[in-house]
Amino acid sequence: MEVLHPTLINIGGRIYRKNTIRETTFQNEEEEDDFYREPMQCLDEPCDDFTVEESERGFKCTVDLPSQLFKYIIGKKGETKRNLESDTRTSISIPRPGLEGEIVITGQHRNGVISARTRIELLAETFRKKQPFTHFLSFPLNQPEIQERFLQFKEEVLTKCSKDHGIDNTIFQNPAKLHLTIGTIVLLSEKEVKQAFELLDKCKEDFLGKLAAGKPLQVKVAGIEYMNDDPAMVDVLYAKVQMKDGSERLQLVADRLMQRFIGSGLMLKEWDRVKLHATVMNTLFRKDPLAEERNSISSGKPGQRERESFDARNVLKIFDNYYFGDFDLNTVHLSQRFSVDDSGYYASSGQVTIS
Repeated sequence: MEVLHPTLINIGGRIYRKNTIRETTFQNEEEEDDFYREPMQCLDEPCDDFTVEESERGFKCTVDLPSQLFKYIIGKKGETKRNLESDTRTSISIPRPGLEGEIVITGQHRNGVISARTRIELLAETFRKKQPFTHFLSFPLNQPEIQERFLQFKEEVLTKCSKDHGIDNTIFQNPAKLHLTIGTIVLLSEKEVKQAFELLDKCKEDFLGKLAAGKPLQVKVAGIEYMNDDPAMVDVLYAKVQMKDGSERLQLVADRLMQRFIGSGLMLKEWDRVKLHATVMNTLFRKDPLAEERNSISSGKPGQRERESFDARNVLKIFDNYYFGDFDLNTVHLSQRFSVDDSGYYASSGQVTIS
């Protein structure tokens, strides 16, 4: 470990220093009912920023984790759990598969209980990062005018550029799901979903209205851009979104939301700033109509599907400054991945107004 620049991990708003560990990977581990990892080296000193109860029998504390993460704490054939108990001289009780509940740690020594809890939280955080995201913060762009102009764009592209390699009807976004993604989140229980919405509501209270000057953000959707290096081999084409008055307020709102969720530990940091873009064409849609913006958002799974790119040179030349419309943006959604509501947009686990 680099002494002057150690690896830091944010767990529940607390910052931990993590020693270098060696991770053992097992063949076909994603198909196993449980997982094993060699015992994780914990912190140099314990952090007791949680409640440890004392009784005549010793010490006890609990860890509240979603049940999906229990298998990582148990390990293959229970080996990870046994190693944790042996290393920390504690007893760890984990709810049965399929049941929600708290992990209970008991032991004769307070530091051992604290160390066991810290190691469990580090294990959970390590494997949480490997889970595909379940929710994302979004700005809906599915206003009627935007949808109408998008469908016109689609029709004209198919008419004027249909002979260009890889361009067909299947790679266009669903107009009802046009949006800007602020950031992705892994929420593994109803309690975590509630926690995320409460944080979003707190963002409204703390800064949304102030940054937006107390009124909806007047935005313009115009112009197109691509994400690949070669315009002849494009996977994602997106519409550019900006404030009509040329200010940075939309960017500031998106960045502050991202920073607040990263600071809470609910969102992983991927970029220093939110890239404001509205996907209009994506080659992932070619075989998977429900696919989302996986080109710019890690799903946490290795081996992304192979995709057939398209030649966007004529599209960029003809539609470079295409105008999709103006509208007042006034809501932020905690959207559920792979879902739909009555309007055709992503189902919401909560939303707040900006103004």
